[in-house]
Amino acid sequence: MCGIAGIQRFDGAPVDPRVLAAMARTLAHRGPDDHGVWRQGSTGLAHTRLSIIDLAGSRQPMASATGRWVISFNGEIFNYRALRADLSYPFHTNGDTEVILAGVSRHGIGFVDSLVGQFAFALHDRDTGTTHLVRDRLGVLPLYYAHTPGQLVFGSEIKALFPAMGVQPEVDPASLDSYLAGRSVPAPDTLFAGINKLPAGHRAEVTRDGRVTVTRYWWPSAEDPPGQWTPESAVAAVDEGVTTAVKSALVADVPVGAYLSGGVDSSLIVAKAAELQPGHRVRTFAAGFGDPRTDEFRWARQVSQHVGTDHQEVLVRAADFESLWSELTYHRDAPVSEPADIAVFRLAQAARQSVRVVLSGEGGDELFAGYPKYALARSVATVGRLPAPIRAGVAGMLDHRLPDRMSRARIALRAAAAGTPSERHRTWFAPFTSSERQELLGGPPDTRRTRALPEGDVIRQMLLADLDGWLPDNLLERGDRMSMAASLELRPPLLDHRLVELAFRLPSALKVRHGVTKWVLKEVARRYLPTEIVDRKKAGFRVPLRDWFRSDLRDSMWDRLTGTDSFVAQTFDRRAVRALLERHESGRFNEESRIWTLMSLEVWHETFFGTATTPGLSAVSNRVGQP
Repeated sequence: MCGIAGIQRFDGAPVDPRVLAAMARTLAHRGPDDHGVWRQGSTGLAHTRLSIIDLAGSRQPMASATGRWVISFNGEIFNYRALRADLSYPFHTNGDTEVILAGVSRHGIGFVDSLVGQFAFALHDRDTGTTHLVRDRLGVLPLYYAHTPGQLVFGSEIKALFPAMGVQPEVDPASLDSYLAGRSVPAPDTLFAGINKLPAGHRAEVTRDGRVTVTRYWWPSAEDPPGQWTPESAVAAVDEGVTTAVKSALVADVPVGAYLSGGVDSSLIVAKAAELQPGHRVRTFAAGFGDPRTDEFRWARQVSQHVGTDHQEVLVRAADFESLWSELTYHRDAPVSEPADIAVFRLAQAARQSVRVVLSGEGGDELFAGYPKYALARSVATVGRLPAPIRAGVAGMLDHRLPDRMSRARIALRAAAAGTPSERHRTWFAPFTSSERQELLGGPPDTRRTRALPEGDVIRQMLLADLDGWLPDNLLERGDRMSMAASLELRPPLLDHRLVELAFRLPSALKVRHGVTKWVLKEVARRYLPTEIVDRKKAGFRVPLRDWFRSDLRDSMWDRLTGTDSFVAQTFDRRAVRALLERHESGRFNEESRIWTLMSLEVWHETFFGTATTPGLSAVSNRVGQP
């Protein structure tokens, strides 16, 4: 993968090459192998390259054969060879970038519908002066922009926009409620005022006079009619779809490895990758935390031995969190949303020593209903029909009485108490409920940005909503940033859009079947993996924060969230914050998720805006080379 950036001015003034160069420097970690800039009049593009395909060629920004189109491209087009074979075009390279130029030259911007892969690119039409910004269907790769009356600036990361903006960004207070509800801000918003992210599956058209039109070009297909699928036919189709997706994701001119947690998704991908490359031992990588209660090393080792991989393990400790938190917040451009983000970075560092590309298991839960909430969805929806005051009263009485071991019941109780179906869906992953956000913010939560739930049964609704928000705004953003911070390309084969479309054609009854979540994918995995791997209880990437916030990270927690220079303490209700910390310290309750949410916000503010003891945005600007 790579880094892209650019400027389109609307006032006729030329683009300053020094600003383009500064934007590119912010993205050097995304593309350490090469860099380039292109400008003509009021438009300029920048590019940094991590060479994966056509290593000796395909320099960017790249112009089409006639010179009409110029592209700065981040990503990989897995079907580029097949597309190239059908295009009559004077090719000069052996890479996928020129295939996009050739296709657009022949078929227009609608050619993006033919692309299979992960991508974010800027394509400038020199004839019309229009610039197209395009983001892949699932949002595997990011693209941000800031639009003012004088210009539009864009880039793979938010910090790449700073050199061209001319003003210091500010916190967007309207996004704080969204952050507290999901540990990330849904597209098109960010925590930076005036900076947007292009939503997944969307493209933007920017005219020379400053008009910006954003349109969705992809969304999963509707569910097939009842009776079309049997359990056997669904398992066979998903098996074939996963094989096709993994085969596509292996396209590269450099070594490809894989993350291996020992869970169903990553284990199935590794098994498929090994099957598709007979005689080649896949390199696999796993992370753990030195805690036998949460580590999954033994499961990953079992899969590695079963498949026959060259396996490497990485140990992550509490000290890594303190030492890396600010650095990775800088790379994330946002609060580090999940504790596992830091472990993913350490994993990427280790993998980068031997490979340039890794496959990962993101998407399996959001396609095939793998989270516990999907199994509980119908029951909670039924309870949701009771009068709201009754639900709220019961939840309020029990919430602070349920012990740590009943955390899942507590989450389900909170979801059942939510006032609306949309708020109920948000509550499943929400660190703070609507009433808690109101207490922290000192006013009613911002409901203007709450998305309506899509059509379908309650499980399909949840899956589509997660595909539209939780996946691109949280998990995929994490995957991109943490891997790119180590100059490593991440590919999630399960998010091949052809497999995604198949998954959403299947009825929910084949995803949650007889109370078993992710049933159809587990039945596929059963063909390739030991039964104990497929049937073991879902664990996730667990980090022992509960104990760390009572020991190694305790002092940092209190200083950052209650100190005189604390953004959290100044912005939110101090009594509510202190009560939260005291509840956790009591040992009777586990508030790690909420504390992590506030801590990450504080570290983000320190990193980009500073406090009395941290350098803040001025240091970030110097680091990225703002002129």
